[in-house]
Amino acid sequence: MLRRGLLAWVSRVVVLLVFLCCAVSVLYMLACTPQGDEEQLGLPRASGPTGKEGFQAALQEWEEQHRDYIGSLKRQIAQLKQELQERSERLKAAQYHPSDAAGLGLEQGPPEKTQADLLAFLRSQVDKAEVHTGVKLATEYAAVPFDSFTLQKVYQLETGLTRHPEEKPVRKDKRDELVEAVESALETLNSPVEGSPNQRPYSASDFIEGIYRTEKDKGTLYELTFKGEQKHEFRRLVLFRPFGPIMKVKQEKLNMANTLINIIVPLAKRVDKFRQFMQNFREMCIQQDGRIHLTVVYFGKEEMNEVKGILENTSKAANFRNFTFIQLNGEFSRGKGLDVGARFWKGSNVLLFFCDVDIYFTSEFLNTCRLNTQPGKKVFYPVLFSQYNPGIIYGHHEAVPPLEQQLVVKKETGFWRDFGFGMTCQYRSDFINIGGFDLDIRGWGGEDVHLYRKYLHSNLIVVRTPVRGLFHLWHEKHCVDELTPEQYKMCMQSKAMNEASHGQLGMLVFRHEIEAHLRKQKQKTSSKKT
Repeated sequence: MLRRGLLAWVSRVVVLLVFLCCAVSVLYMLACTPQGDEEQLGLPRASGPTGKEGFQAALQEWEEQHRDYIGSLKRQIAQLKQELQERSERLKAAQYHPSDAAGLGLEQGPPEKTQADLLAFLRSQVDKAEVHTGVKLATEYAAVPFDSFTLQKVYQLETGLTRHPEEKPVRKDKRDELVEAVESALETLNSPVEGSPNQRPYSASDFIEGIYRTEKDKGTLYELTFKGEQKHEFRRLVLFRPFGPIMKVKQEKLNMANTLINIIVPLAKRVDKFRQFMQNFREMCIQQDGRIHLTVVYFGKEEMNEVKGILENTSKAANFRNFTFIQLNGEFSRGKGLDVGARFWKGSNVLLFFCDVDIYFTSEFLNTCRLNTQPGKKVFYPVLFSQYNPGIIYGHHEAVPPLEQQLVVKKETGFWRDFGFGMTCQYRSDFINIGGFDLDIRGWGGEDVHLYRKYLHSNLIVVRTPVRGLFHLWHEKHCVDELTPEQYKMCMQSKAMNEASHGQLGMLVFRHEIEAHLRKQKQKTSSKKT
């Protein structure tokens, strides 16, 4: 009985508490509700006396707020742009005056440290980019080649089926990038701080050529060459863009008046090719350049007297005495011939150019050879332009044009011989220190790649870039049975690539179908006339 009464009392208490909670909630809502609806609501009631005018006023107010918001965003964007421009200018000023890096016009404290850290990072990117010293590479495939350019053309290795070995920079971003690099170099050359008081102003017409390459994790390196004040004098600027503003790395004044090049040519027979080579040598080296020594290393005695006769006739006709003739017995070995020719030199440290008898070069290339080598620091591996078979290229012409007219860099006339490493410029001291050629390699091919790998494994900088003044003249290749399987494969690959372009070879393969089509078209035309 007592339990029942207790349960009834608890139930009544619970109901009472629920009622009180509800009452308190209602009172709270009434107390918190705004007194004037029309003053608090964003939109007036349509039924109100000023409903239409209220809507228009509210919309106008929203529009003004929206305009104010847009204006605020524009002001913030303009402020950010101005700040970015100021920071870029301060960074550019700091790179030309490293001592002022701590005083870039910033407040003392964290911003200054941030700017200094940024400069330190950008300069670390320069150090990583193989600007001051070489980086040891495992294989030749790890080397990043340069592209070369003038004010009119870019000479590029990666062409594919649509791009050309030389072309005007089609993409606006690439064109603007190269123009900016040249303008930055001219600004530096004409700067009062950099130049002498009596220095003439430099212009774009003084620009000779440039090379550049981009490493995806570092940035883009530019080396730009300009005419100097005197003959055989050049000005070179090295710039670097570490995915930011262009930075000046160094400026050099180079005098090549006394830089002699020893051109070493290994030879066996091939008298006609040597006669053609000496015609080019006489014009470019003797008449135009005048700072050349020629070393001919001849294997065997067959046709040797004819070769010596060509040398002696050139010597008498051009009053040229700077040549050496070395005769070796045994079978031809290109590596041995070049090695013997390099070590035979008894004078001071000389610049060597390893050359073949079927190579044509210009006097401008000889200066490029000088400018891209430095003893103990830099060797030059130019990528030459290999000529296609003239009989195929000009087969539809009445006659094959003269050699000088054939030597143009076009997709239809040849290709960049990026798999060849035989033509190279390096100082004799670097060649001796690296160990020279592997003399165990016999016959054709292999010795040049072996030497190239040696340089890649060293601390020397290897400059590899297409050169517009160096040509490999077409000649029929004979891959003899005495070659090793690897050498024979390389020889046949080279032979296949030397004949014609992809399109021209396709026309040869399908010539029977093309001729059949032309006959059918001719028959249709004849039948219509009758």
